Amino acid sequence: MAKYVSMVNFTDQGIKVIRNTVERADAFRKTAREMGVEVLEIYWTLGVSDLVIVVEAPDDEIVATLFFSIGSLGNIRAHTMRAFTVDEMSNIIGRIP
Repeated sequence: MAKYVSMVNFTDQGIKVIRNTVERADAFRKTAREMGVEVLEIYWTLGVSDLVIVVEAPDDEIVATLFFSIGSLGNIRAHTMRAFTVDEMSNIIGRIP
């Protein structure tokens, strides 16, 4: 399964209900699990992003569906990136002509 890293920011609506952030994270984990996505880590962060979320999923489409679904609730905006392991990167580099 592929890994993905999401840099997440709270919207104005999301920051107004910040007291519920842990419960929303639990709901996110449940939704992800139901979609076949494993949430590996959720970190609340200081700086440019409010959260960093690391997930593992079978494909890009499922991850896009998950984050579009969660984003449509109006509490977050996410920038999601595919992450490659050392083995995956070695394989990619090995294909360079």
